[in-house]
Amino acid sequence: MARRAIVAANWKMNGDLALVDTMVSGLKSIKLQENVNVVICPSSPYLSALVVKAKAEKLNAAISIGAQNVSEHKNGAFTGEISTQMLQELSVKFVIIGHSERRSCYKETSTQIAHKVNAALIAGLTPILCIGESEAERATEQTETVLAAQLQPVIDEVGIEKFIDVVIAYEPVWAIGTGKTASSEMAQDTHQFIRQFLAQANESVAAKVPLLYGGSVNASNCEELFAQADIDGGLIGGASLQAEQFKIICSAAKGK
Repeated sequence: MARRAIVAANWKMNGDLALVDTMVSGLKSIKLQENVNVVICPSSPYLSALVVKAKAEKLNAAISIGAQNVSEHKNGAFTGEISTQMLQELSVKFVIIGHSERRSCYKETSTQIAHKVNAALIAGLTPILCIGESEAERATEQTETVLAAQLQPVIDEVGIEKFIDVVIAYEPVWAIGTGKTASSEMAQDTHQFIRQFLAQANESVAAKVPLLYGGSVNASNCEELFAQADIDGGLIGGASLQAEQFKIICSAAKGK
C-alpha cells in the first residue's frame, strides 16, 4: 500500500470567517497529486462554518476538516473542552493532538496525550500526533531520547497496530513560528529515526505511517522537504493563513 501524503493547516488562534471563505474559495481550484490529503484545522469556533462552506462549495474529497485539540473524556463537567462526539457531529475527520504549545503552555503530559489519541481512535478520528524537541535538547543531542519518550506512551496505550490510523507530525520546537527550519537532511534524519523507532515494534505498520514535518514550512522550502524519503507532508502554521502560499505547499506534496 502506498503511503499517503498529508498537508495539514494549523491556524492556531488565528483566522476569522473571512479566512474561511478565502481558503475554501482558494482550494476549489487546487490540483493535488495522487494520494495526497489536505486538512484544514481552524480554531474551534470556525469549525462549523468551515464544514458548511466546504460542503456548499463541493470541495475535493481529498480536503478534510480537522480540530486543533480534543478532550480525552467522553463528556461531563469539563468546562471549555471539546469531545470526540462533538467533532463527529461536525463531520471533523482529523484532530491535532500533543502540539508543543499544548505540552508547554497547558502542561499536557505524554500520558494525557496518549489518552487523547486513544479517545480519537475509538471515535474514528485520525489523530495528528505532534512530537518534537527543544533547542536545548537538540543542542545536547537528546532529540532521539525525547522523541522516543513522547512516542512510547502512545504505543503502550493504543498498541502499535493502531498506528496504521495515526499521523505523526515532527515539529522541532525551536523551528515553530521562529523562521528557523531544520535543514532537509536534518529533518530526514529525524524522520528516519521515528520510522525506525516504530519499526522496532512493527515494521509493516511503520512503513505506512505518514510522517509530517512542521516548523516554518513555506512555499520556498516545501518542495525540498517533501522530496525526502521519510517526509510525507507537513503541518503548516503561519503559511497556512495565506491561501496562495498554502496552495503551493499542498501542490508540492506527493504520495510515496
